[in-house]
Amino acid sequence: MRRPKILISVVLTTLVFIIAGFGADDPDVINSKERLGEKLFFDPILSKDKSISCASCHKPEFAFADTATFSVGVGGTIGSRNSPSVTNLSGRPNLFWDGRVSSLEEQALQPIINPVEMNLPIAEALERLQKDQTYAKLFQDIFNAAPNQKNLLAAIAAYERTLETSNSPYDRYIDGDDNAISESAKRGRLLFIGKANCNNCHSGEDFTADRFKGIGLFNGADLKDAGRFEVTKNPEHEGHFKIPGLRNVALTAPYMHNGMFKTLKDVIKYYNNPDEFIKNGKNRDLSLSRPLGLTDVEINDLEAFLVTLTDDRFNKK
Repeated sequence: MRRPKILISVVLTTLVFIIAGFGADDPDVINSKERLGEKLFFDPILSKDKSISCASCHKPEFAFADTATFSVGVGGTIGSRNSPSVTNLSGRPNLFWDGRVSSLEEQALQPIINPVEMNLPIAEALERLQKDQTYAKLFQDIFNAAPNQKNLLAAIAAYERTLETSNSPYDRYIDGDDNAISESAKRGRLLFIGKANCNNCHSGEDFTADRFKGIGLFNGADLKDAGRFEVTKNPEHEGHFKIPGLRNVALTAPYMHNGMFKTLKDVIKYYNNPDEFIKNGKNRDLSLSRPLGLTDVEINDLEAFLVTLTDDRFNKK
């Protein structure tokens, strides 16, 4: 009885790939701010030496995250934090690991002007776009204006808002398809909301409580990134970072703000007993004060559940 729904899902997924992944270099099909934002996202014109684009650090095949611990900017400069996925960011109240901005428009600006990323002053970026005949016409057609900071960031943000995902095996399971996920993943889901206490922080449709937490990855010595503290200057926020969503998490390794864990299993093992990894973490949340006591089988089950959060558009056929 589910075959028509599955067929519709396949057709829609195919259309998403056609709309969001091909033809972006043909001005004839760029007739919305979302499509213009897509073209800009993949164009190195917004970096100082025209060597990297937004997609250089937010790779579509890895759920728009990076596979490097720290991304490489223009001139080989290395960033200080892992590049997170830019999927499912619509409506998030804070962005970046430290939550320093509150809108996708503000977020879109930061990598362009950051000296260790694209390193291009916004005035120079706009001058390039204004002198480019293709972009000048596109901005005029879509915004009825020449490229400016407001419409440039609006276009990129509009494209990022199309990167929402809700078509995973987990979603089909929640919708009533008992065969959508494995028995191991079903057990992992119960661990996620029970013994492992994951949903204390990773709750809601996108598996994030949209808060900041310290999980013990700051000690002021070898782990020096103070996270949220750099924004608020509140000592209680030292070592606190934004809780990321978990959709597509199986594709976004390495993990944490510093990319210190290379696999999902490494992450689960850390939460299972943080003191085995870091004994002197400051401002660690009280929920991590005792080992979870997960067995090897339970760790595997929890990992299996997390894999079910991968959207179909990213599953390699």
